Amino acid sequence: MSPRRAEEISGIFDDMLVHARELLAVRSPLDAELIVSEILGAWYGGRSGQGDLEKVVGEALLDHAIRSATPAALALLSGVANLGTPRQAPKAERGALRLMGMGVARPTWADRMGLVAPAAAYLSRDVYGDQKTVICTFTYGGEEEHALVVLVDENMGGRFDAPADNGLVRDAWVSSQVERLLDHCRAEARSSPLMEFTEIDPREARALLEPALELTGSLRDAPVSDSFASYNALLRARVKVLPLGGFKPPLPRWSADRRATIGARFLASEEAGELSDLAAAGRCVDRIIDYGCARDFGRPLRVSPIKCEMFLLDWLPRKVFLSPSEQEAMPHVLAAWVRWAARRTNLPDEGVRATLDAVWDATHKFGEAYRDPAASGLDRALVEKLLPDGDLEALPRRAFALPFLTGELAGLDPADAADRRVMLAYEHPGATEAELDGYERLADRLWKGDPPELWETTQRLLDEGGQRHLVVHGLMRLVVRFDRDRPGLRRALRKIRAEDL
Repeated sequence: MSPRRAEEISGIFDDMLVHARELLAVRSPLDAELIVSEILGAWYGGRSGQGDLEKVVGEALLDHAIRSATPAALALLSGVANLGTPRQAPKAERGALRLMGMGVARPTWADRMGLVAPAAAYLSRDVYGDQKTVICTFTYGGEEEHALVVLVDENMGGRFDAPADNGLVRDAWVSSQVERLLDHCRAEARSSPLMEFTEIDPREARALLEPALELTGSLRDAPVSDSFASYNALLRARVKVLPLGGFKPPLPRWSADRRATIGARFLASEEAGELSDLAAAGRCVDRIIDYGCARDFGRPLRVSPIKCEMFLLDWLPRKVFLSPSEQEAMPHVLAAWVRWAARRTNLPDEGVRATLDAVWDATHKFGEAYRDPAASGLDRALVEKLLPDGDLEALPRRAFALPFLTGELAGLDPADAADRRVMLAYEHPGATEAELDGYERLADRLWKGDPPELWETTQRLLDEGGQRHLVVHGLMRLVVRFDRDRPGLRRALRKIRAEDL
């Protein structure tokens, strides 16, 4: 690091220690924790070449505080010892003990931070299952009761294709007006048939919040509120205070036969009776069920305004190749599915009406959002060959892997291994059998998108000016070399550059 850069960072840390002087003026451990959590959240979600800035820079801040040896530095270290990451907390505690040994005065609230204990937990949620609010109350040794409020969104995990069985934490905040908060939640549930409010075991609260926090922390650009970073450290520390042992039910299992059965029951229902094209309706309902199973935690029967909008305007346009008849039928099939599923799940009439309104409001936008590749000049028969599974995201990488599908090769099927070999031999005349084996392995991986880094690297090499035939040959060598070493292939893909080809 250059001396100038080091001086700039030191200046930032000095400013943060000035902020930490506020800790010397507060008496409440809660006020102190909120200040420390805000300081630790300054780099939330940031990344650098060395890794997570929240960890890397946060630990450097602790070193700076220890060297400062001021009462504000000791106050900050005392707070981080309670709220910091598993690496930060012990380091802060050692630094605090060192400063105390030097005679630096410790704030009066520091000892009381360790007395925090859970008191009760509550769950407020909508009947759709779109989001839930977990409210956990705590005290410091029976005093200063306060509530931690956490908003969990159960739609956004699917938006990020997250392999998780819980929602995503979108927001969190703290309230010292506990009874007023609980009274508001109870009143809301009494006045609206679309809201529920219950007390839950604190162990259940932890079982709900831990995986949701893990998912949020795993996303590079998690869609959290602007104020979430300030509460992140406090939230994580409070969740660890909650008792273990809560039960989290496993995801429902949806076999192919079970999916087919529920689809057939829908098509035979009164709600589906007015659908004119039952063949297209069957394919559409398969997509609806697939979305509910794969992206809504195994809940295809759950319907809501937000879920239907995300399905029509986000997931389908990104993920699925629809025929013209399916494009026309999809909103009508979805509306019939809403009525049928709502009857089976006892969704209140108000919820059914709101969901249907959302479907019809999104129908026009769906026509604009869904971009049919054939509308861009691509031959529909060719697109259908490349997308026998309807995986729209696979189109560019498969077209790159097997570009020769016209003329004398027009009758071949790229999904068939033997036909694929013929296409590759046509593209690489004079290639040996061993080389063709390598090209076939590359084409197969690109077809499946395995690993995802392969297509990402392909696009990067092309953007860097790499010629297609050189990119294909270079990637083929890597795929052959690391055929049975998936981690090694991923590392090699990250390192390769266009000038290496």
